[in-house]
Amino acid sequence: MAVNPINIAIPAIPEAHHRGAEELPWAKFADGIKFQLLQIDIEGGLWVVRTIFDHGVTVPQHKHTGEVYAVTFSGAWKYLEYPNTVNRAFSYLYEPAGSIHTLTTDVTDSSGPTDIWFAIRGANLNLDREGEVESIVDASSILSLYQKECEEAGCPVPDVIGAR
Repeated sequence: MAVNPINIAIPAIPEAHHRGAEELPWAKFADGIKFQLLQIDIEGGLWVVRTIFDHGVTVPQHKHTGEVYAVTFSGAWKYLEYPNTVNRAFSYLYEPAGSIHTLTTDVTDSSGPTDIWFAIRGANLNLDREGEVESIVDASSILSLYQKECEEAGCPVPDVIGAR
């Protein structure tokens, strides 16, 4: 008798995880910047965020200890160090580990918010004017910030993939 493979349950197959756009709350990251923490892997050093920047925001210069992958959904942004390369809707950007730059949404032909998805490995080392590390953002600290900001806003504990 033949066995129908469709009816065979295979144990230990990992499940896919889904989060709809409105399932995770937006939290304040800094003035003019809000974010959703989509996925976290503290041991692997991975943090995946969707970030909305108001027009005209510039973040501190920072160095990445790991790779960064970015997709822009709307708006425009660039790095001050590369003024002729503007990321616009549906552009993709790869940043290698060790890259140093200053993100700005102060782009002359754009006026609305800029919506970007980032997958970041490792840490962002925020640098002062002398190039010295003044703060660090990594998977653990971004999870703590997200949970704190959501709690302060009265949101339920967000169901971030990998946080439990």
